[in-house]
Amino acid sequence: MRADAKKNFDHLLATARDVVAEHGADASLRDVARRADVGLGTLYRHFPTREALLDALLRSTFDELTAKADELEKTSSPTEALTIWLRDCVAGATQIRGITPLMMTAMENPESALHASCVTMRAAGARLLARAQDEGSAREDLDGGDLFALVGALAWLGDLPATASRAGHLLEVVTSAVLTR
Repeated sequence: MRADAKKNFDHLLATARDVVAEHGADASLRDVARRADVGLGTLYRHFPTREALLDALLRSTFDELTAKADELEKTSSPTEALTIWLRDCVAGATQIRGITPLMMTAMENPESALHASCVTMRAAGARLLARAQDEGSAREDLDGGDLFALVGALAWLGDLPATASRAGHLLEVVTSAVLTR
C-alpha cells in the first residue's frame, strides 16, 4: 500500500472507531467520511462495505483474543483459562454496540467480511472448552458453537440498557453453568 493510501486507511480507521463507538454498528458511513474529511469514494475504496469496516475495527480485538487463548492454554489451568477467555471475549464483543447480530450471522456466511475473524475466535474458545472438558471441569454437552452463542448472548445483554448493569453478574452465572466445578 502506498504511503498516502496507508495514511488515509489509518485515519479512516481511527475516525471510524470514534464514530462507531458513539453510534454503534449502524453508524453512518457518510458520517465517518465526513468526520475524516475525505470523500465517500475514498472510504469505499478502503472499506467497500459496512462489514469490511467493522471487520477492520474488530480484527485486532479478535486476533488478540485468539492469541490470548493460545497463551492461556500454556500458562493457566483449563478452568482458569476458559473463565478468563470468556470474560475477555464478552468484553471484546461489547466494544461495538449492535455488533452481536452481525457476528452471529457472519459465522454462517463465508462471504461475510467478518466470517474469518469470527471463525478463528470461535475455534480458540472451542480449544479452551475442550481442554476444560478433558479435565472434567466443563460440561460435556457444549461445543465451540454453543460457547460462541453464549458469548453473543452475553454481549447482546450488555448492549441493552435494561440489562447492561447486570452483564457482569450474568457472565458469572453463565460461566458457572458451563463449568462443572
